[in-house]
Amino acid sequence: MTTRELKEKYLKFFEQKGHRVIPGASLIPENDPTALFISAGMHPLVPYLLGEKHPMGKRLVNVQKSIRTSDIDEVGDDVHLTFFEMLGNWSLGDYWKKEAIEMSWEFLTDKKWLGLDKDKISITCFEGDSEVKKDEESAKIWESMGIPKNRIKFLGRKDNWWGPAGKTGPCGPDTEMFYDPRPTSQDEVVAGGGVEIWNDVFMEYNKKIQNPNAKIQTFEYGPLKQKNVDTGMGVERTVAVLNGKKSVFDVEPLKSILGAVKKLATNYDERPARIITDHLRAATFILGDEKGIVPSNVEQGYVLRRLIRRAIRYGKKIGIEKPFTHEIAKLVIELMGDEYPELEKNKDFVIEQLVQEEERFNKTLEKGLKEFEEGTDPFILFTTYGFPIEMTEELAKEKGIKIDRKKFEQEFKKHQELSRTAIAGRFKSGLADHSEQVTKLHTATHLLLAALRKVLGNHVYQKGSNITAERLRLDFSHSEKLTPEQIKKVEDIVNEQIKKDLPVSCCEVSLEEAKKMMAMGVFESKYGDKVKVYTVGDKENPFSCEICAGPHIKSTAELGHFKILKEEASSAGIRRIRAILE
Repeated sequence: MTTRELKEKYLKFFEQKGHRVIPGASLIPENDPTALFISAGMHPLVPYLLGEKHPMGKRLVNVQKSIRTSDIDEVGDDVHLTFFEMLGNWSLGDYWKKEAIEMSWEFLTDKKWLGLDKDKISITCFEGDSEVKKDEESAKIWESMGIPKNRIKFLGRKDNWWGPAGKTGPCGPDTEMFYDPRPTSQDEVVAGGGVEIWNDVFMEYNKKIQNPNAKIQTFEYGPLKQKNVDTGMGVERTVAVLNGKKSVFDVEPLKSILGAVKKLATNYDERPARIITDHLRAATFILGDEKGIVPSNVEQGYVLRRLIRRAIRYGKKIGIEKPFTHEIAKLVIELMGDEYPELEKNKDFVIEQLVQEEERFNKTLEKGLKEFEEGTDPFILFTTYGFPIEMTEELAKEKGIKIDRKKFEQEFKKHQELSRTAIAGRFKSGLADHSEQVTKLHTATHLLLAALRKVLGNHVYQKGSNITAERLRLDFSHSEKLTPEQIKKVEDIVNEQIKKDLPVSCCEVSLEEAKKMMAMGVFESKYGDKVKVYTVGDKENPFSCEICAGPHIKSTAELGHFKILKEEASSAGIRRIRAILE
């Protein structure tokens, strides 16, 4: 079975179970300032897991591209990847454990679907702790499916707990399914042995910060408004299992990418070649994302730079001397561009950035390695030569060189603080939370954008926002500094709408209907068949009309007085406004 066939089967199965297929989201989180990348299918759905109504209903299914670097040191083995495709189905306050487990079992074992040997499947469940009880319910459901007790194992949070995607949010215990083709009899199957191919997460808890103002943050687990099911099946791992392959690198498209790396190598070694294969596929997808991430020393750009430069270094180790990263990217786009059209659309940008990054790194690599061997401070290697800190640590370990950990950590801590500051100000439609004040400021952002268009013109579009309980920040397209008169006019228009006590209403419509309504929004494939459109004012002639999935107030009178604190340049052709509600 190919990866494409698995994805098609999965979507078809859950469609037959009443699920609606939704498009996969961008790799860059839109409503979570605490995470750099989408790491699971549930991540873009957090507002709906918290209780907001999804335009497509309560049962959803999709394929989501994901990035995880927590296991980067394991990449090169048979199962770990930094970029992977995740199949997921969700119940948003609809079905619960019994139905979820029954559907998982049917898809895995029914000959019509995957047809796996029932006797080679084992299960793990959450063992419970002082905060959350043991998940006996899931274990009993599995037993009713025919899984004997000796093939069900209870494990702790490290293994059988999922979420939240960021620091806070929806989370819960999970039950995981393992398949081990090696044993010759069912009595030899060990619970949790073999390869994990699927998990069902039962999200009924919301992890919150107990006291946001405390120096040391502590957390508490409260019940969600609704019980949700969130499942995940790794495409590459499952296809390897279905085809009797030992490694994810033995299945397409990874097999072809690895083959291309092998042809370039003059001193081939499997593990470095696998790392190159994984890292450059991941880098291609990050660069190919619509958000326009480029290699840098902060945030997503830092992860991207680390992946590219780690791939280049491992390329040197297996004898690849000429520039090659862009060649591998071309192959990734050729193999996966039909399923992910954004890769083909942004192909020139992907190639350009890889060529530039490889040129930059190759210019400094030899000199940086020499400096490293002479004992230069690792942090100087990072700032001067662009050596990712983790790469310096790898080099030190390989060569048996001791580094000044104390000094290193002190300097890196300063760098992390700067990075955190940048993260806190990320402009990716980020909402700090769904609190009352954030909700008010989010609604005020709609008014601000509409007012800017009235004062400056219809060339003004939102280019990013970040909203906390203290203030809103909006990036918008405009090339000139606003005059004091223009700022005052924008303020006056917003406050005028607040005084009018305009209603804020929502409707769910098709994309075509949203366009006819002249709703503001970027009409990309990330939207489903239906979208939420929020209007402020009279529906026939609203002051503001936008596609949006975030929380909103009911009436503008709830906002208070709007005040712009600062207007400044953000980047070329982009201005930024900071504002508050008094």
